[in-house]
This record gives sequence, structure tokens and C-alpha cells, in this order.
Amino acid sequence: MLAKEHVRGDLDTAIFYIDLRTYGKDYERYSNRAREELGVRFIKSRVSHLDPVGDTGRLLIRYVDEGGRRMEETFDLVVLSVGLAQTPSGVELAGKLGVALNRHQYAEVSSFRPVESGRPGIFVCGTCQAPKDIPSCVVDSSAAAAGAGGLLSEARGSQTRTREIPSEIDIRGEAPRLGVFVCCCGTNIAGVVDVPAVVEFAKTLPGVVHAEQNLFSCAQDSQEKMARIISDRKLNKVVVAACTPRTHEPLFQETLANTGLNKYLFEMANIRNQCSWVHKDHPEQATEKAKDLVRMAAAKAVLLQPLAEPTLDINQKALVVGGGLAGLSAARTLADQGFKTYLLEKGEALGGQARQLHQTWKGEEVPPYLDGLIDSVNRDEGIKVFLNAQVTRVDGFVGNFKTTIESDRETRVLSHGVTIIATGASELKPDHYLYGKDPRVLTGLELQRRFIEGDPDLKRIRTAVFIQCVGSRIPERPYCSRVCCTRSVKSALSLKEVNPGARIFVIYREMRTYGLREDLYREARQKGISFIRYDFDQGLTAAQDNGALTLSFADTVLKRKMEVRPDLLVLA
Repeated sequence: MLAKEHVRGDLDTAIFYIDLRTYGKDYERYSNRAREELGVRFIKSRVSHLDPVGDTGRLLIRYVDEGGRRMEETFDLVVLSVGLAQTPSGVELAGKLGVALNRHQYAEVSSFRPVESGRPGIFVCGTCQAPKDIPSCVVDSSAAAAGAGGLLSEARGSQTRTREIPSEIDIRGEAPRLGVFVCCCGTNIAGVVDVPAVVEFAKTLPGVVHAEQNLFSCAQDSQEKMARIISDRKLNKVVVAACTPRTHEPLFQETLANTGLNKYLFEMANIRNQCSWVHKDHPEQATEKAKDLVRMAAAKAVLLQPLAEPTLDINQKALVVGGGLAGLSAARTLADQGFKTYLLEKGEALGGQARQLHQTWKGEEVPPYLDGLIDSVNRDEGIKVFLNAQVTRVDGFVGNFKTTIESDRETRVLSHGVTIIATGASELKPDHYLYGKDPRVLTGLELQRRFIEGDPDLKRIRTAVFIQCVGSRIPERPYCSRVCCTRSVKSALSLKEVNPGARIFVIYREMRTYGLREDLYREARQKGISFIRYDFDQGLTAAQDNGALTLSFADTVLKRKMEVRPDLLVLA
């Protein structure tokens, strides 16, 4: 997609893949946009050869498509999307620290405490645990920091140092002296907007005494240069034309404060999100709009006055809304760090959806861990649990909230500084595939409950079918639910363990057992579980035929209609 945006013309782009694993938040929407709006070709295939085409500078790709046909295409550029592997230095460091590794040389961790290395005081996060994307690494890092904070809670504040900043310059009575800094943001802005033209335009605006462009205004060297210019040119107002103030305004305000300027003598013009990104196909008009945005920001900056920030005490209590596994873990972690915590659960008992889970994908038993966590929370004097509770009103602001709740018909007002929303999600109850009409059709969680209860009927199952992506990856819900593929494969293996003679089929669109979960997928295939990719466009139907449950679908590999008669149908 970036290549298409930068080329500004017809560019044939193709992605060769085995399974498209867009399981993260909004990843499915992103791939849909690439396919439907930008014309990126997605080719499900196995690439066998990559060869140069004589002296042309082009490359030939040979592959086998879904129909088993040998195909070939030529390209000017081929990009290899390679997997991640643990580094030798990472393995060496783990050995020195005594951190156990799995067979893939990643840290061996529990599903319940994924950032704990097994050695007290040593936490692991990101790709030393497993192959992960950036959002997952950030989540891990936050969890590891929280774990470390729990161990160091008694020392909190003991090493605090007050940052010294220059005395604030009094600009009262001074004529406005504006500095305008226009960011290229690499090619995010400069690839569309004529940045030099915007800079020259800024120089003509009232009050502007300095204007320049930066490759990246947020970079450390740019910040240092900006501070020098503010001091040398005696600027008393600053405008930065760059990206969104939501993420970068505090950075630039800090630069002003370090030079002695009041940090509120600053204004941003968002010429990336609100200009270059949305008008990438119209560079001339985008440039004119960027000039307008800078002109408006400069006009506002002329009128800015210094503001004083009052100092307020922060309420050191926390409110966690939701008593499932996420809420319980959050409350437990906050209490470990020494913060009084209120935990609200709308139901009659803690545990949430985790009460319906049998095992993790690694085979760890969920009920014992959940019971232990609930007991730990209930016994902790630093955690106050409210059952049958609902939030009815929220007042206040960051650091000082007052939340009104109703619990067991009693109204209370809780004072706290932060809120964590951990309300979870519920399993979709589908309205097709005979769900609710045939007792042999279950959801994934309903099958989990049967495992927990030790249902003897599972031993009598002869044929079981799991259908993936039921109700998701469609226009009404254009996202991947992330956990379903792994959960179905794990349930299929559990069913195989209970009933080794059962014939088990997993019917899927894309198999998204990502990361180390691929081991689970491999194990399932080795144990005789069949995986069949069906043609979503041709659909899949479930019907009753003289009492028999019948599934009909088109196999994408065999290119023909298939029919299976299961006595257990599980919808994921």
C-alpha cells in the first residue's frame, strides 16, 4: 500500500501467501482496503522458484495456485516477508540469567503470567517470548513494567528527582515573534505537499520572523535545533506544521519550556492526517490546504497568552470495571503495586467468560488458576469487590473521578484517579447453520463447558466438524476474532484425546494459528484431523436430511462440492 501511494501511477502489486493472518485489531479492514480500494492482488499459493529473467533486471516467480496449476509471473521487485527467529545473543543472555527456553529458543512462559520468566524479578516481553507484532510487544512491555512496579512498590518515589527548567520568560508587551517549523515527516507529508512552498508562504505571514522545514520535526536533533533557534531568534510564539497534536504536542511544548517559553505559546497545524494523507492524489490542492492550515495556526498563535498550570493532588485509588480474567488480573496487579482498587462485576460471581474455558492452547487447566486468582482478589484488603454492580454516573477528570454505582440495590459514590474498562465480550449466538434448532450444533464455548463437565457423550462422537469465521469477517462484523482458530484446533485435539477414533474436520477460510500456535496446528494434522478450506463465495449450508445433519460446501483445492454428515457441529 505504501508503494502504491509513493509511485503515483499504475503499479501492479501482488502478495503471495499460504494463509492470510490478519488477526490483529483492524488488520482485516486494512487487508480489505488493500484488495478492494487499491487493487492489491492476494494470491493464495506456494512459491517454488524465484529466478532472474536474463539480463532484463526482472524476476520470475513460479508458483502453484489453489487449483494445483503451475503459474508464473514476472516482477521488477520482489520483497521477502521473512519469519522471526531468536537471536544468538538472546539465547546467550537467557542462559546467563537462568531463563528457561522452549524448543524454538524463546522464553518458556505461562499463558496466565506471560511476562514472568520463572525467575523472580526477571520479566520477559515482546519477541523474546515469541514472534510478535509491535502492538503485542507494547502490551507485553506495559505488563512487564507493571510487574516490576509491584516488586518495587515500597521504593516508589525514593529516587525521584525534580527536573529543573529555566525560569519562564516574561513576554508581556512584546510584539509577536513567530517561528514556523514545517515537517516533511519523511515522505508522509513531503511526498504530497510541496513543503518548501509552504515554508516560503509562512515567511509572508504577520508576525513570522523565522520559517524552515525539518525532515522529522519530532527527532531529537530537530528538537535541539528548534530550541537553539527559539533562543537565538528570540521567538515568543511557535507553530509546528506536522502531524497530530494528540501524540506530538507535549513533545514540542516541552521544547518550549526548556527554552524558558511558556509551553502554551505553541500551536500545531496538522498537515499530515488532515491534509497529505487524505489528499494524496491531489498534491497541488493539498499544498494550498497546507498553506491555509499554517495561516490559521499562525493567526491563532499571535493571540496566544501564557497560561499557568495549577497543581492538584491525584487520587491514588483505581476503579476496574469488569470482573473477568482481565479485570481480575488488573485489580491484582494494581493491588500488588500498593494502590487501593475497586473492582466492579455486573454478575453474581467473578470470573466472566473464563469460567467457560477448559484449557489454554498450551494445555494449562483454566478452572484451578481462575479459582486461585478469584480467591486471591477476595482476600486482598487492598481490593474492594462489588458484585451485581453497574456504573450509573461518572464525574470528574483524569486523576480525580467520582463514579456513582449501584450494587445490590445500594447506591455508592467511589472516588478514584484512574479507571480501567475490562468489560470483556460475549460469544456470538449465530442465526444460521441450524444453531438453536438442532442440539448437535454447538458454539465453541458450549463445547468447552462439555469438556469441563466431562460429558460422556463426547466419547460416542463418530464425526465432528468445526466451522471457522462464523459471523465474523463479513460486512456486519469486518474483523477477525483472533482466538477462534486456535481454540477450535485445541478443542479438536481435546476431542481426539477423549475419543481417538473420531473423524474430525476443521472447515476454514484462513487458518490463523499465529506465532508458536503453529505447533498446535501441526500436531492436529499429525493426529489425523483434516483441515478443509472452503469457498466462502459459494457458501456453506447445513440441513437436516431424514434426521441426519448434513453440511455442503465447495472445497477450494478439489474444486468440487463436498458433503459431510457429522453428529457434532461446532461453530467458531
